[in-house]
Amino acid sequence: MDRIETERLILRLWKSEDAEVFAAINQDQRVIEFLRGSMSIKESQDFIVRINQLISKNGFGFWATTIKETDELIGFVGLHIPDFESHFTPCVEIGWRLGFKYWGKGYAVEAAKASLKIGFENFGLKEIVSFTTIKNSRSIAVMEKIGMKRDLKGDFSHPKLPLDHPNSKHVLYKISAPKK
Repeated sequence: MDRIETERLILRLWKSEDAEVFAAINQDQRVIEFLRGSMSIKESQDFIVRINQLISKNGFGFWATTIKETDELIGFVGLHIPDFESHFTPCVEIGWRLGFKYWGKGYAVEAAKASLKIGFENFGLKEIVSFTTIKNSRSIAVMEKIGMKRDLKGDFSHPKLPLDHPNSKHVLYKISAPKK
């Protein structure tokens, strides 16, 4: 799926010219506080290429997310197949990363709800998960606003982080496809 429209947003394939804005988002310490670190322009370009390849392969991915009226890139929202092993993989996750100035406006919730709908209706997914460090209350709030429930037995240490890393401990949220 190459393009999704919501009331205020467009989720689309990435363009090469998105790299500079995306790199700036990924350099903001407020945005990357709970991530593994910042991304340079080159790393952002590589991310864009890799994500577009995954969208081409899977039909879904972390779509570039823009404001419909202005075409301004605000970050990404979408579905992704995690590339690590854990007690809940294989699975499809929903995730988001928005520039700081777009926080608190309901954009993540709006785009995430559209992504869930696509996952369940277009791709027949039975369940979608999301996870974040236990300290990331903003992402946890988005998960809860889109109807996800915490799997109380699902907490885990992220396998891509050292066990003693301050962001290693993660919570797992899940949502099942609506009953037909």
